[in-house]
Amino acid sequence: MFEWSETDVLIRDAVRTFIDKEIRPNLDALDSGELSPYPIVRKLFSEFGIDAMGGEAVTKLLAKQRAKQEAAAAGEPLPEKKKEKSAGGSPFAGQESLMAVLIGELSGVCMGLVTAMGVSIGLGATTIMSRGTLAQKERWLADIVTMKKVAAWAITEPDSGSDAFGGMKTYVRRDGDDYLLNGQKTFITNGPFADVVIVYAKLDEGDGGDKRERKVLTFVLDKGMEGFTQGKPFKKMGLHASPTGELFFDNVRLGKDRLLGETEEHRGGDGRESARSSFTAERVGVAFMALGIINECHRLCLDYAKNRRLWGQEIGRFQLVQLKLAKMEIARINVQNMVFNTLERGRAGKPPTLAEASAMKLYASEAATEVAMEAVQLFGGNGYMTEYRVEQLARDAKSLMIYAGSNEIQVTHIAKALLA
Repeated sequence: MFEWSETDVLIRDAVRTFIDKEIRPNLDALDSGELSPYPIVRKLFSEFGIDAMGGEAVTKLLAKQRAKQEAAAAGEPLPEKKKEKSAGGSPFAGQESLMAVLIGELSGVCMGLVTAMGVSIGLGATTIMSRGTLAQKERWLADIVTMKKVAAWAITEPDSGSDAFGGMKTYVRRDGDDYLLNGQKTFITNGPFADVVIVYAKLDEGDGGDKRERKVLTFVLDKGMEGFTQGKPFKKMGLHASPTGELFFDNVRLGKDRLLGETEEHRGGDGRESARSSFTAERVGVAFMALGIINECHRLCLDYAKNRRLWGQEIGRFQLVQLKLAKMEIARINVQNMVFNTLERGRAGKPPTLAEASAMKLYASEAATEVAMEAVQLFGGNGYMTEYRVEQLARDAKSLMIYAGSNEIQVTHIAKALLA
């Protein structure tokens, strides 16, 4: 793949029309927090049929799993043609180009919308889809993929950060057939308003063993459960349209039906393996978002360079301005090639490894941040003013170097893979 297909371009143009009508006029309200991102995302899903597509995919998936379970219970062998790959992965499998276009176009205007939507579906729904039982998928999946309900994915804690597993203090203890959850999570996207929350916690068996090596379990909580408190949204440097906050757990009673897989011995490993799989998808998503930031800065700067005049001529005639534009174009080509390569590999059934996803995330986030800061510089005093929007793009772009694992951690993952 070396360019968008005709279908991709048609979708892109339709998304741009939606953005011009529904998002650009509301940017100030979204950036101030006055307007919630979720109604806009739901309208987008409705107009483009994404909710129907996701709902249909979930319905088909669950029907196949149900039939498989019923056949197994009856001792009937499955027909060979029904022996398909497991139900893990994304509910939008096969629609990767659509999602890439959508993420890129939205990120260039309001990246907070993308993080709110992406965490809910890309992390929340996907974790339930890959690790949940049939009953758990029936209980939560359809509402999340259609955005009827918003999901959060809670792993980060005040004292863990990049040491997500080793430093994790949130824990569960067995209490009869149930578990009691205690602890705190922070920097949780959608945390303040989520209807469904996927929580990673360590199992405390009271044996005094090494706390860093304790088993990590994954639970699903619903808003309003006794002992579960959702904090107010944080005030952040960027991504203002994406609510971020803390979660508190005080002896939250959880039945085994809320433990993903309903067993402590999950066939896919403990919660660490679940999270690592999500890390790969999340870091690839950062490259898609970075491309959107770069494209929008590129567009705005070209227009400004052609129309802004100093000393009797367009500033685009000055070599230092041309140098900035040329570097933006190089970054755009490189990140776009990464995105195209990933989409093509996905179609060939060869998705990137965690180390490759980390490399994409590292390069793309740095490129987007550099391009956005140079865009502010190119605009001069105007670039520092909110009305010209490049300052918002710069604030949002910087988050990509921290989001989905700091860039310093990406270096570690890449180097470990090279040296293994």
